[in-house]
Amino acid sequence: MRGDTHDSTLTPTLSPPRRIFDLEGRGKAIRNGIVPIMAGDELQFVEWLRSRQPSHPSVVLGIGDDMAMLRTTGDRILVSSDMLLDGVHFDTGRHSLYAIGRKAIACSLSDCAAMAVRPLAATVSVALPESMPLARAEELQAGMFSMADEFELAIAGGDTNRWSHHLAIDVAVTATPYPGIEPVRRYGARPGDKLYVTGPLGGSLLGHHLAFQPRVREAESLGGRLGQRLHAMIDITDGLSLDLWRLCVESKVGAQLDERQLRGVISEDAKQAAASSRRTPLDHALTDGEDFELLMAVEGEVTGTDIPLFRIGRITASGLTIARDDGTTESIEPRGYVH
Repeated sequence: MRGDTHDSTLTPTLSPPRRIFDLEGRGKAIRNGIVPIMAGDELQFVEWLRSRQPSHPSVVLGIGDDMAMLRTTGDRILVSSDMLLDGVHFDTGRHSLYAIGRKAIACSLSDCAAMAVRPLAATVSVALPESMPLARAEELQAGMFSMADEFELAIAGGDTNRWSHHLAIDVAVTATPYPGIEPVRRYGARPGDKLYVTGPLGGSLLGHHLAFQPRVREAESLGGRLGQRLHAMIDITDGLSLDLWRLCVESKVGAQLDERQLRGVISEDAKQAAASSRRTPLDHALTDGEDFELLMAVEGEVTGTDIPLFRIGRITASGLTIARDDGTTESIEPRGYVH
């Protein structure tokens, strides 16, 4: 189980992003000066599971990262699963089943990118509405195979059921380390590291959440080029501020974002969304989620790479702050979508 969930598509017919609620009294939620002031039921549940996860000689890395890592007689195997639900992650009344199938596989491939590992195979389980004809189910599968083929991912099997509810899709993906590249965890960021992202942020509801490219190839290239300088990484699924907080919690550090640098990664969709949402483009970039760009903590500057990278801040000893254009520093709340 991952320690995060994927963002809602945030269309008007879907569940909107939840706003801030206080987690006071909900277990040990305060870590290293960072307070997760947000809707807390899911985070609390994941922490509860994590505290009760039994040790097992085959489990190298369990709950809390983008993928679990298992020890085998050969190389290590990484595995993760993602469930996508109609009305939460997509809307069958608005989106094509081809695009939905494509997204289901792309989300799992993004897990592989987050740890810079090579995708191997996936199993797919779908609960189809009783009213869905076979031709539409085939369209869903076609979208899945198109994305899997692009990244040489084998769809090795799964399960299919029908029921009287909405479409549900669960994808379990396996991966293995690239030769000479260690899987990159959320744990490992150090004070002084530079924070980078691989692309624009915010406004995903305008289409990016269905059309994104998982950064699998970029992760392989960065892992090989940066080596041990790439200290920690995560894919941005639930919002920059929330996923940055997750990385900081695992690494036991803090972070400071830079407003001027962030301005360079605000997407055009975020600016368009801000025109009608009464929120700023920066707020959209910080909290919308489903960007599926990589967020990484790197030792030193990154130069000489053909992969677009955007500097947005740095790792600190504690806290979560933003350096404003006027020279002031403010605390920010880790906000995003929490199921």
